[in-house]
Amino acid sequence: MAEDKNNKNITTNRKARHEYHILQTYEAGISLVGSEVKALRQGNANLTDAYATIQNGEVWLVNAYIGIYKQANINNHEPTRKRRLLLHKSEIRKIRKAVEEKGNTLIPLRLYFKNGKVKVELAVAKGKKTYDKREDIAKRDAQRNLERRIKL
Repeated sequence: MAEDKNNKNITTNRKARHEYHILQTYEAGISLVGSEVKALRQGNANLTDAYATIQNGEVWLVNAYIGIYKQANINNHEPTRKRRLLLHKSEIRKIRKAVEEKGNTLIPLRLYFKNGKVKVELAVAKGKKTYDKREDIAKRDAQRNLERRIKL
């Protein structure tokens, strides 16, 4: 993923690539209130337990934590509220079709700013089995050992 000067990463769901096989990714806008945007500018967010659902033809981000903005007044936002994701109808149709397949789910990979707007990178993913996770760890360790030997 090439980052240019207009994109600023807010948070990444690091657990997602370990727990799931990523099948396809989408970029979505997100409907936020002002105090949420200010909290995101401070980097106060977490996607660890977040997922997305499709309800009534709309995509919703559930369980994403965006911390409260301390300088906001009493009308501050709820940190883990459902947030609507902004996608084209054709994209929502494709995502719905992919998620209806057995074992597929919709998860957020990262939150970032793009040209001043907050974006979410969504992925249609399939859960990994335990042996797949162990295999990935073994490959990573082997690659690390190989790189170590090359340096010597």
